[in-house]
Formats: sequence, structure tokens, C-alpha cells
Amino acid sequence: MAASSAYSLIATDLDGTLLRADDTLSDRSLAALALVAAGGARHLVVTGRPAPRVRPLLDDLGSTGLAVCGQGAQVYDAGADRLLWSVTLDRELAETALGKIEAEVGQVYAAVDQDGVDGLTLIEPGYLMPHPTLPAVRVGRRDDLWCEPISKVLLRHPYLSDDELAVTARSVVGSLATVTMSGPGTVELQPCGITKATGLALAADHLGLGPEVTIAFGDMPNDIPMFDWAARGVAMANAHPELKAVADEVTLSNEDDGIAVVLERLFPRA
Repeated sequence: MAASSAYSLIATDLDGTLLRADDTLSDRSLAALALVAAGGARHLVVTGRPAPRVRPLLDDLGSTGLAVCGQGAQVYDAGADRLLWSVTLDRELAETALGKIEAEVGQVYAAVDQDGVDGLTLIEPGYLMPHPTLPAVRVGRRDDLWCEPISKVLLRHPYLSDDELAVTARSVVGSLATVTMSGPGTVELQPCGITKATGLALAADHLGLGPEVTIAFGDMPNDIPMFDWAARGVAMANAHPELKAVADEVTLSNEDDGIAVVLERLFPRA
């Protein structure tokens, strides 16, 4: 069935975008996504969360389709509970990148997301999870972070802002990794060249869709590549200024059902 809107693919970030602060979806957002499905379009979650932390939310959405996870490092098939595609961050390169960052700003605290549909989030001593509702396993020392293949490293600094830490990390990491900022307290290192856009492009191609029929929603600088790829980018009212600067439109906040406001306009009830 052809989509009833100019957009056949709706790509949404989760935290700060589709989800409310308590990690729930509003009834209005769920109803708006039902309008998308009834209109013949596809909804694709595109998130920094790794696949194991996305699976329960996809269950809430009733989704058995694809999701882009781990900042684009994973394309996850919810129906089959398997990764269609994934790329890992070389652990030696990650350690080298951490060393370069700490040479500039002093000690940082690190965590990693392991690769795979059952991968764990490991956190070293001193690291505080930005999302306390997400499960994590605390390890005794940094070396324990590298025990299994990883998709990314998460960084926090005791006093530098996220913006300051991200700028410094980009200046010294170079081609060792891609540096992103995906939320409060969340500066990340991921495989070089991997972004939400690369994962979104792969998933969209799998669905037979392209950027010209895609509208993307987000709230943080890590969504900029996705906005660059999609035909239209919509930032939330609570979005980072860097994302608002490149957005085609700014909607209401995630707490005020900003995505639903736009989707109700694009996919009106019959």
C-alpha cells in the first residue's frame, strides 16, 4: 500500500524525542504511530541505545520490524531477534583514544556497550549511568571493559560539560573513532565513520526506501547526520542548539508529544 503522505519512512530517535523522561510512550504518540501504519508508511527507531536496551521498547510499540541501534553500529531485526548488520569498535583503538583524551582533560569515567543481541553494558568505577533505568554491570577496573567485542564507549568527565568533552575528544581522537554526543552525560566513541545516517541508510535500503521519502526526528547532535541524510529533519523543542540550527522544523518537546503533532498533520485521520 502506498503511503498517504509524502513520507514513507518515519525515523525517530528515542531518548528526548519519542520517549518521555520516564522512558514511556504517551497514548498520543502511540496513536500517531498507528496513523503512520494505517497510512502505509514505516516507522524506524534510530537510537544510540544498543539492541538489548531497545528490544523492550519495541515490544511496547508492537514492532517486529527493523531498528537502528548503537548510533548506527547495529541494524536489528526485532521479529527474528537478531542483528542483520553490526560493526564493532576495535578495543585497542578504543583504549588508545581514551588515553589521548585523558592526556588532555585528566581522568574520565568510561562504560561500554558490548556487541550482540545479549550484550551487556559494563561501567567502570566512578561512571554514573545517565539513564538509571537502564541495566548495567559494574566492573572492578577499566581493563575489564574490554573482555568482549564492543560497539561503543561512553564517556563522562567529573566537571567538563558534554560539549567541552566532545570538542576535546574530537580534536585528539582523529580517525581512531567517531565522537558523538547523544544526550546529557553521554559523549561516545563509536567505530570510525559510523553514524546514525549509515545505519539508517542500510535499514532503509533493506526496506526498499530512500532518503527522499524519509522524515527524521531527533534532539541531539548525534542526530545531525540523520537529518543530513533524510529529506526532512524535525528537532524537538528540547533539542540541542546544534541540531535546531540544521533542522527544517522545530516541533514541541518530547514531553508535549512533539512527534505526534507533526505526524497528525502528515497522516490525518480518515
